[in-house]
Amino acid sequence: MPMFDPIGTITPIRALVDRIFRITVCLRPFRAQGPRLDVERVGRKLVVHNYGHGGSGWSLSWGSAEIAVRKAMMAHPREIAVIGAGAIGLTSAIAAQRAGARVTIYARDRFPDVPSARATGSWTPDSRIAMADAAGPEFGSLWSVMAHESYARWQSFVGLAGQPVLWSDRYTLSDLPPDEMRAELRRHDVAGFAHFSDLIEDISPRSQLFGPGAHPFPTRYALRNSQMTFNIAALAHQLTQDFLAAGGRFEAVTFEQPSDLGRLREKVVINCTGYGARALFRDESVRPVRGQIAWLLPQSTVDYGLFYRNVSVLGRSDGIVVQDMGPDDRFGLDSADERPDREAAEASVRRIAELFGAMAS
Repeated sequence: MPMFDPIGTITPIRALVDRIFRITVCLRPFRAQGPRLDVERVGRKLVVHNYGHGGSGWSLSWGSAEIAVRKAMMAHPREIAVIGAGAIGLTSAIAAQRAGARVTIYARDRFPDVPSARATGSWTPDSRIAMADAAGPEFGSLWSVMAHESYARWQSFVGLAGQPVLWSDRYTLSDLPPDEMRAELRRHDVAGFAHFSDLIEDISPRSQLFGPGAHPFPTRYALRNSQMTFNIAALAHQLTQDFLAAGGRFEAVTFEQPSDLGRLREKVVINCTGYGARALFRDESVRPVRGQIAWLLPQSTVDYGLFYRNVSVLGRSDGIVVQDMGPDDRFGLDSADERPDREAAEASVRRIAELFGAMAS
């Protein structure tokens, strides 16, 4: 029998609808081909695109940034403009600074008013990253490079003040036997979405299965693994301070069409506009994947995550994230509705309340 530490005390989550302090909706920018990382000329500007990461923006940001900056620096610029101030924009700007360029970020909004602020905060490097047939056979290798690069860079944030990045335990709960449980989890791998977890087995902690009587949950089985957590508020603050400390600047600008880039003094631009690229660059290959989060008031000892009946929960320092993941990866695809659905939010919280109610009985 494998040896591993038992599950310790699990602090119950106060899953009450009156503890919902906000409901947020994020449109994740999905491209069937995978992230756009090509280069084009827009008037006199050299534009390097870096958008379309689906639900993997935070997770792949550093690896994606390295690719974009490498292409940008081939023009030997002294200055680089980054448009977009979300996760991809901030990491691209810092990577460009480290490559020796002076960088200004031009964006209408900054944290906490950008879509990246509404992410779940989990290491999910292949979440809605591409369609297998559209991305092609070589995309897996590119994805692996981005994932390994990002994973290594995020480790340098673990242990910093404010815990912008940390490791936490996650529990997948089910009454199904182990083989059926894993088959149930694979139901999310539908409709041709690309999944590459086998390419990062060298950096992925192994899971442990706990059977009946070996865990505190009211389900027969609990599958535990460890995963990186991004405390988004603390992490965005850390990245912003790093960017400013290296001489970076923000300028509030709204771009309506590609020709507006002509107003910038920089000759090289890294485009990190995410779902906004659909309107700005008329790129209809960018499709929305709607995701809604119900935010429960934080509990200091709820430092774990769980997945139960298609609802994902993650305890973070800035709140407890509750998200209905739906029956499979198609959930939310092509929905651009950013209006919060209070009824759905409360339903997901009540589902978690049932779980902890059964634990207490």
